[in-house]
Amino acid sequence: MEENKKRNMSTVTYVILLGLGDLEENRTILFFLFLSLYIVTLFSNLLLIFAVQKSSHIHTPMYFFLCHLSCVDVGYLSSIFPQLLWEVLAAGVTISFTACVMQLYVVGALLTVECFLLAVMSYDCYLAICQPLRYSVLTDHRVCVKLAVALWTGDFLFVGAVLVLLTSLTFCGPHIINHFFCDFFPLVKLSCTDTTMVERAAFASSYLSLSPFFWTLLSYGCILSSILRISSSTGRHRAFSTCSSHLIVMSLFYGTLVVVYMTPPSETTSSLNKIFSLFYTVLIPILNPLVYSLRNKDVQIALEEEATPSCSGDN
Repeated sequence: MEENKKRNMSTVTYVILLGLGDLEENRTILFFLFLSLYIVTLFSNLLLIFAVQKSSHIHTPMYFFLCHLSCVDVGYLSSIFPQLLWEVLAAGVTISFTACVMQLYVVGALLTVECFLLAVMSYDCYLAICQPLRYSVLTDHRVCVKLAVALWTGDFLFVGAVLVLLTSLTFCGPHIINHFFCDFFPLVKLSCTDTTMVERAAFASSYLSLSPFFWTLLSYGCILSSILRISSSTGRHRAFSTCSSHLIVMSLFYGTLVVVYMTPPSETTSSLNKIFSLFYTVLIPILNPLVYSLRNKDVQIALEEEATPSCSGDN
């Protein structure tokens, strides 16, 4: 009897995302602000990919992985931002339950890929600074390609396994999610069955995703140790400036992820989690190309080389 009751209650075919809440008069301002950020972020990431693909002299492992990082940022930006813009205008949006789960899968997998990409990039930086004589051997192009394929395939399978557990739950409402995208814990709250095993699996996977963070810290620790041994104060200042900006962006990225996914969910933290989620879904994709590439002289030269022929052709 109880089983039939649960089966009859499994009627969640759509969900209502409340977005950022009641914005009232600020709705139009926020819409154009988010739209501008979306266009700028898309343009800067696509510009980096274009520059690397067109300029052979920056076909290096670092820029190879930077292109993958830009693809990740464009991917989860495009899976969240159009919906966010509509939520700002309409004070919420209704989507199918299947689309909600798919959004969760794409965003979760891409965020996991980004964690491992940042770790790989930090290790590449470590090899370039601390092991320059072995760098070309250890970062062979075939090795980089195999590593990239393993990252994308492994992370999508890993997140997919957690979602299989999620979809085994019975969902009977309510239909409302107090968030601007389909995140894991808000979606789990819609279930009317025991979610203990799924939540434990999610926490375990979150802690496993922290392993690249510790690898990143270790790499940058070795890099900073080598920087302190540089005799030239100019060289030491330049290297330290680069590493510090990388560490600031990564601290923001991992810090917000830890707050959102590794603290027990509650009603009091739901609004705070939405704010922190804006950091890794909006702020970090904007900062990544600026910090890692567009201010780099090699990329600037590559963009100038591509722009020069068209300018001369116009004349």
